[in-house]
Amino acid sequence: MKKYKVTLTKDERLELESISAKGNHRSQKVLNALILLACDEGDFQNNRSKNEEISRVLNISMKKIDRVKRRFIEDGFEIAVNGSKSKRVYAKKADGDFEAHLVALSCGKPPKGHCRWSLRLLADQVVELEYIDAVSHETVRQALKKTNLNLGKRKDG
Repeated sequence: MKKYKVTLTKDERLELESISAKGNHRSQKVLNALILLACDEGDFQNNRSKNEEISRVLNISMKKIDRVKRRFIEDGFEIAVNGSKSKRVYAKKADGDFEAHLVALSCGKPPKGHCRWSLRLLADQVVELEYIDAVSHETVRQALKKTNLNLGKRKDG
């Protein structure tokens, strides 16, 4: 296993101390700050802790400590503290044409036996009408949320 040596500057150390001491931060950000502070081998560190001790005190795995140290060395300070954004790309299923059909369908009368459209009923209906090959009720909800439609009781007239 590769050993990574963390050496913090005075400014980086001050920022990590402020993150861990006060403020409203995500728990992982505080944990990463504590790990980096404990692993620091720079001039501004009084006594460096061993990975086993850090792991025991913070109740985390040794792998977590190694990952944070590796990110600090390879990717830099910001990514080591905040983490990196997901690189996964989601293919969008609902396009403008589908959304137009969905809005038109939801504004119409619901099927017999139902007093109003439900999200699952709309999802089943758009698949049945072959506007799209498959769709979940959550996709239908997100598409209708953008249009600010109210599918509740309405007054006709």
